[in-house]
Amino acid sequence: MEGELPILQRRRIEAEIIRPIYDEMVAEMGVETARAVLTRAIEKAAIAAGASFAERTPGGTDMDTFRELYGLWTHDGALEIEVLKSDEQTFDFNVVRCRYSEMYREMGLGEIGGILSCNRDGVFCQGYDPRIKLQRTQTLMQGAPCCDFRYELVADDDA
Repeated sequence: MEGELPILQRRRIEAEIIRPIYDEMVAEMGVETARAVLTRAIEKAAIAAGASFAERTPGGTDMDTFRELYGLWTHDGALEIEVLKSDEQTFDFNVVRCRYSEMYREMGLGEIGGILSCNRDGVFCQGYDPRIKLQRTQTLMQGAPCCDFRYELVADDDA
């Protein structure tokens, strides 16, 4: 969307703020609890972000408007994707390079990179358009050769 800060830049800024907070949470409550708290917070933020984008989408949301948002995530080569299928019901692609995961590793945050970025993908849809569902079995962040994104717009009664 016009005027939006590219997501890769936003995630770097967020990670710089989150790192010392996460480190303190780990010191106070241990890794497992700190990761759980961070996961819940990031998921809530992703749902709220999805709702915010939905509110600014003229004419309502659907797979076409959702697909248009991907320009924010792929801006400046942040993601290199291979689209497999793209129509009114489906948006299937593989991410073959992810600068988000590269950035988190360079920042020394590889252990929580999935929480800070990957975990947002499916829950973002809950806020944006709950009819859009994500199936993903692997990510580059986890060491897989690609991320397999399979988005589907399901009927309202299936949501």
